[in-house]
Amino acid sequence: MKHRIVVLGAGYAGAFTAGCLARKLHSGDFEITVINAEPDFVERLRLHQLAVGHELPHRPLAEVFAGTGIRLRVARVTEVDPEHRTVTVAAGEGFDRLGYDTLLYALGSTIADHGVPGVGEHAFHVADRPSVARLRARLNTRGANEKVLVVGGNLTAIETVTEIAEAQPGIPISLATSGELGGWLGQKARRHLLRAFDRFGIELHEYTRVERVEATAAVTTDGTALPSGVTVWAAGFAVPPIAAASGLTVETNGQITVDRQMRSVSHPQVYVAGDSAFVIGDNGLPLPMSCASAGYTGMQATAAIIGDLTGRKIKSTALTYFGNHISLGRNDGIFQLVDEDARSKSGALVGRPAARVKAAIIAASGWSTSHPTFGLPGRRYRSATTPEHLLHAATA
Repeated sequence: MKHRIVVLGAGYAGAFTAGCLARKLHSGDFEITVINAEPDFVERLRLHQLAVGHELPHRPLAEVFAGTGIRLRVARVTEVDPEHRTVTVAAGEGFDRLGYDTLLYALGSTIADHGVPGVGEHAFHVADRPSVARLRARLNTRGANEKVLVVGGNLTAIETVTEIAEAQPGIPISLATSGELGGWLGQKARRHLLRAFDRFGIELHEYTRVERVEATAAVTTDGTALPSGVTVWAAGFAVPPIAAASGLTVETNGQITVDRQMRSVSHPQVYVAGDSAFVIGDNGLPLPMSCASAGYTGMQATAAIIGDLTGRKIKSTALTYFGNHISLGRNDGIFQLVDEDARSKSGALVGRPAARVKAAIIAASGWSTSHPTFGLPGRRYRSATTPEHLLHAATA
């Protein structure tokens, strides 16, 4: 019987890792199934561009995984049972239960509403394609005097507000953040950021915490109503509650606690990659939720799965965070390097060069993730339990 590997999620981390496993593991010993709620690979890093009308490449997962031997199941994961090694999915109007021998959990993250009333009913977000489609339609039907408000001060909030402002010049738009905008940036980068806000005419509300969202306004903790016909919530990210409900050991925020090899500390047959993983980086700090972290954790999970299942030495992937890369519309940007303690360095790449670098990185990430057969090796690794592997080990 083949060893069953099930991959939950086909974002940057899940699709990348599934493709790597398919390239390297022998199809006679292993079967790989990918479960994803959408039929397409979605470039989440570019969803704020989709919101304002830019079209993104169409990458159906059936085509992405064609020729790899990967089985694709388009369904929504509802439950994970690591004790019985099963996954329950919602498909159509029914539910199915799938068994696994090895699980890669890469369900990613969505917005964190922080329990603020009205976010679900009245706000939009850019964390998944269905919400972005609704935001795009709403922006296209916005009245001339209707204001747009983006709530949040992180990279996604900054990229979203500048993208909207650039796409619709003169739009009445503002951003509300609970702290200082770009306070984590170095002096050069922050100056550039504030100049970009001035250039786009974005009204800035710093040290402003929103306590509820209404249909036509966001109300702050001091009772001030910030008028808004379109409120975009970008105040951080949270992982789905599935892992916490499964009995896997998780952190207080629901991320799965893993060891250096990306194995669950409570259930080592479960590996984790991407935003769902809580792992300490090489600087002694938790890796942030980011596309870069998806790459690092995906590579480490791939190496660990292959090593554990084939008996090969597990290579360590560097878990290093180099900096923050922020787009400010299509033709401007910031690349802020950080030191080993994740503190911003004084220098930064800004302007059009930074925008070009980020565009190249995003394009390369999207292409490589959606072409898992590229560089297909001439040989595949056999299971550690196959006669071929045991013979090799005995004569090595």
